[in-house]
Amino acid sequence: MRELLLLDPVCVHNIWGGTKLREEFGYPVEGSGIGECWGISAHPNGDGTVRSGSFKGRKLSWVWKEHPEFFGSLPYDRYPLLTKIIDAQDDLSIQVHPDDAYAGEHENGSLGKTECWYIMDCGEDAKIVIGHNARTEEELHAMVEEARWGELIREIPIRKGDFLQIDPGTVHAIKAHTLILETQQNSDITYRLYDYDRLQDGKKRELHIEKSLDVIRVPERDTRDCVKSTENLPENTLNQIYSCDKYSVFKLDVNGKASFAQKYPFLAASVLEGEGRVDGTNVRKGDHFILSAGYGDVEMEGKMSLILSTVEK
Repeated sequence: MRELLLLDPVCVHNIWGGTKLREEFGYPVEGSGIGECWGISAHPNGDGTVRSGSFKGRKLSWVWKEHPEFFGSLPYDRYPLLTKIIDAQDDLSIQVHPDDAYAGEHENGSLGKTECWYIMDCGEDAKIVIGHNARTEEELHAMVEEARWGELIREIPIRKGDFLQIDPGTVHAIKAHTLILETQQNSDITYRLYDYDRLQDGKKRELHIEKSLDVIRVPERDTRDCVKSTENLPENTLNQIYSCDKYSVFKLDVNGKASFAQKYPFLAASVLEGEGRVDGTNVRKGDHFILSAGYGDVEMEGKMSLILSTVEK
């Protein structure tokens, strides 16, 4: 099979969102507080629609179920990934995700949530929340109970082009004025540890203290190891920037012409900047697409930056 699926994403309103996803990326969504674009998603809470080709008008979950050969007939019970663009105009809640075993037991058979972030844009001297400073379980519980958030939470500096891996059990949060591309497992399970006592519709949002304490990793590893720069990668090359048992992630900066072999079960791609063509199909900033299994050689041209992802068989 040789097919390119362009997708119409699903946009989500959030208390911390803004208007950039409409104004800068052109997504047709009304109002303010637009926090997330689920660009490549087959999740029940956001199922993308195929824009073109032989599956036009179908949901991505339908393609996964009815045409497993498109994805290399993978041995998963659902499309395994979820790709988002997140526009944080305010701080996100301090949160943590469970692994597959905990989520499967406590969240009605859901997958856990391993995820990673590519920093598309951020302010000068920007920081992000990754990890915590508690040395023992007892200290963690005491800090949370006594609301010693400033003492507990660990922040690290970030720059545009940084890549961060976030394993289950890692306390984390995106801070205001940060734009990211998130690649994650196909899961919508988040445990909220702290939300700055914000009100939504006159009420504080629900916290998940007990479940958070169940899954937070103690002691924390050195969170500086979570961050790597993608600066100075060669242009017109499919550069692998991370791989684990849940996904492999690549960065591709097209300047003129680029070609590579699509040898993976599928390759999900998001255009972060610029515009160009993929084997004759026009794509631009904000477009998301999937290249099928058995696609073969890919020819791209133009000036654009993409993040791509896949899974192992």
